[in-house]
Amino acid sequence: MNQQIAERKLHFKVQLSATRRGARLARLLATEQLRLWGLAFDVPVQVVAELAANAASHGRVRGRDFRLAMASDADTLRVEVTDARSDRMPVQQAPGVRESGHGLILVDALADRWGAWQGPVPCKTVWAEFDLPLWG
Repeated sequence: MNQQIAERKLHFKVQLSATRRGARLARLLATEQLRLWGLAFDVPVQVVAELAANAASHGRVRGRDFRLAMASDADTLRVEVTDARSDRMPVQQAPGVRESGHGLILVDALADRWGAWQGPVPCKTVWAEFDLPLWG
């Protein structure tokens, strides 16, 4: 488990199949978990949906799953999606430059911070953070 996630107060982690169905389930589970925690969920769930869809399409390796982890303390909600393709790192694109879809532009617009790191081999993790309270 990532050290940054381990230091948080509220934790949720689930491993899902790297399929469209797994990505949909990630969104549904994130919605319910955030609702249980009493946090606004509309915006963070859009980010979860995008990161999970990316893990299921661009980060997919046959026979390997992806992991969704969420953690929250009094100040921050953190979302992490880990997949099995560290060779395909996301990049922040300049406005107007379109290499593929607009998903990470959406993540950049909605999250207060986001990024990615490689490891452990062969994995990568893409994360996003939201300052609390969320849009209250």
